[in-house]
Amino acid sequence: MKLRDALDQDKMLFTAWSTTGSAEMAGELALCPFDAVTVDMQHGAHSESTAFASAKTIAAAKTPAILRIPVGRNDLASRALDMGFEAVIAPMINSVADAEAFGRAMKYPPLGERSWGPIKALQIHTDHTPESYFRSANTQTLALAMIETRAAYEDLDGILATDGIDGIFLGPADLSISWSNGAAVDPKNEELQDVIADIARRARDAGKYAAIFVVDPSDVPGFSAMGYRLAALNTDPGLLHVGAEVMLGKARG
Repeated sequence: MKLRDALDQDKMLFTAWSTTGSAEMAGELALCPFDAVTVDMQHGAHSESTAFASAKTIAAAKTPAILRIPVGRNDLASRALDMGFEAVIAPMINSVADAEAFGRAMKYPPLGERSWGPIKALQIHTDHTPESYFRSANTQTLALAMIETRAAYEDLDGILATDGIDGIFLGPADLSISWSNGAAVDPKNEELQDVIADIARRARDAGKYAAIFVVDPSDVPGFSAMGYRLAALNTDPGLLHVGAEVMLGKARG
């Protein structure tokens, strides 16, 4: 497991975002020069079977795998770790209670309530014995709580202080919906930029990681300056469309 070690180097890392329900496609993304691949079960088309198969295809490229679970599916969080994912993103963590439930599912006792059974994880992370995996899992596997509502922002310090939570993952689009009381989806809303910066600052002050979803790659330097250290760049269909536009533009002159 190497995602946490990479984050501790304090450089911006980039994760691909797999929404197509295909383990083969997730593996192809892992062969691209991304630092990680995130498999999305919330808004993506991945089922449990394609998501868990993706852990293997991503690992075959020696790339860390991250899973975003559906809202409230903490049972999938611990299963994801058993399948070899190095981090789990949980959407709509809007309170300390939400964070506590997520953290418990992600960590072994005494920190949490994760039960023992990382059979697939040990097949993927071959540098570990069962004992070494058990001893290191609570620190090496990452629980990232999504901050995407006013309620989450208001409870941010408590969420960051929750045992078992290793960092936050900001969803600017959803935060913009909540912030505008449902008036618009506008992640570039000027009023939000200070809030986005404040979330990263408070996460880092708490000794936690700050990650963010990015659609426009030109925004990355600004997010990096704020303190974000993991950025999701668009989605697999988005990358396909951009790549096609670039190639066809060059071919057509």
